[in-house]
Amino acid sequence: MMTNPTGRVTQGQFSFLPDLSDDEIRMQIDYGLRKGHAWSVEYTDDPHPRNTYWEMFGMPMFDLRDAAGVMLELAQCRRTFPDHYIRLMAFDSTRGVESIAMSFIVNRPKSEPGFGLVRQEAEGRNIRCTVHAYATDRPEGERFGS
Repeated sequence: MMTNPTGRVTQGQFSFLPDLSDDEIRMQIDYGLRKGHAWSVEYTDDPHPRNTYWEMFGMPMFDLRDAAGVMLELAQCRRTFPDHYIRLMAFDSTRGVESIAMSFIVNRPKSEPGFGLVRQEAEGRNIRCTVHAYATDRPEGERFGS
């Protein structure tokens, strides 16, 4: 049984849906702003499921009240890293800590090589499994694109 029929990286909200349009992204940003969330833009070329710390593009937008500012930052990130994964993250600081309230991918490389499951026999009859990102078979900066 295939658990990911899309064959795409599935991290954050909306992962199994078609890519959001810029208008739909703007609506999600507006929703988060109405809730009082602060937004940030992050990117990576290694979307391994355990790679939760992506590179931040710019600074978190804590005082922003208009989705246009986040969309401008997103457009700049897309121009700078067109063949990377880019996600938007909304932080909720109402309890005095920065906890992630929303997170979704807004840009993907044209080709997503996927992941492989590497099985290794260990002592006894134990089997250890790790996930290998095929993208990391190539050096950083050459993983996606032309």
